[in-house]
Amino acid sequence: MELNEHNKQEFPPMHTAEHILNGTMVKMIGCRRADSAHIERKKSKCDYNLPQPLAPEQVQAIEAKVNEVIDADMPVTVEYATQSEVKERFDMERLPDDVSETVRIVHVGDYDECLCVGAHVEHTAQIGKFRISSTRYQDGVQRIVFRLDLPAESPFLA
Repeated sequence: MELNEHNKQEFPPMHTAEHILNGTMVKMIGCRRADSAHIERKKSKCDYNLPQPLAPEQVQAIEAKVNEVIDADMPVTVEYATQSEVKERFDMERLPDDVSETVRIVHVGDYDECLCVGAHVEHTAQIGKFRISSTRYQDGVQRIVFRLDLPAESPFLA
């Protein structure tokens, strides 16, 4: 099996939280996954194209839903497939031009799935508490900045 090389090393809890946030935005707001994301250890941000800003109660509901998924302690698993096998399930236009024919699909339980070559936790309880620390809406783009409070027993604290 041949996959594209990955050019960065994500912080697995934050990267998996991004997947859950994206799945939540798709389900609750009806938008696409983030159009851009900057994922770091201490804080991360995702930008979504929306026709209007999120209301404060929507932000609270999104944060609550992400934490509900995390608390459910869902397994994070991987499957491999060819692009042609999954072209109806995923937005293939978002893949790099030089992507391999084989793609990697990351599943967060039965809640979310997406094409991804990055690093993730093994199960969602390793993420800890998800907090939306700020939001900003400008020119049709809703930015969500978030942080994590890792659990005391997290293998990612070191």
